[in-house]
Amino acid sequence: MRRATADDVPALVAMLADDHLGAQRESPDQPGVYREAFARIDADPNQHLMVAERDGRAIGTLQLTVIPGLSRRGSTRALIEAVRVHADARGDGLGTRLVQWAIDEARALGCVLVQLTSDATRIEAHRFYERLGFEASHLGFKMQL
Repeated sequence: MRRATADDVPALVAMLADDHLGAQRESPDQPGVYREAFARIDADPNQHLMVAERDGRAIGTLQLTVIPGLSRRGSTRALIEAVRVHADARGDGLGTRLVQWAIDEARALGCVLVQLTSDATRIEAHRFYERLGFEASHLGFKMQL
């Protein structure tokens, strides 16, 4: 595991686009928007865009966001987003290692809880997160802007 660099962006975007939902949301043929997004992420100390690498190749990624807040007596929480494992690296526990890294890092950064969302159609992902100890405790809402 290591922090992502600008050179990783094409491989990360390819992983984000490599499923039925990502294919609808991502535009790998527009690298400029992703370079700009990476620059914003990289400049923010509360953002941890990570890469799992094997033999010099990005095979997994996630983004951990640290969110200071007033609720829960001024607690800090962490948000895990965009967990992806390359298609040819699935099934060997890498997803578990990625998420466990995020949990451990959140704890080390003083977070009192770690949360994530998963698209309602990703039933297998829900089972995966539950096996890792996450609880489906809230109902999420989104609004496209």
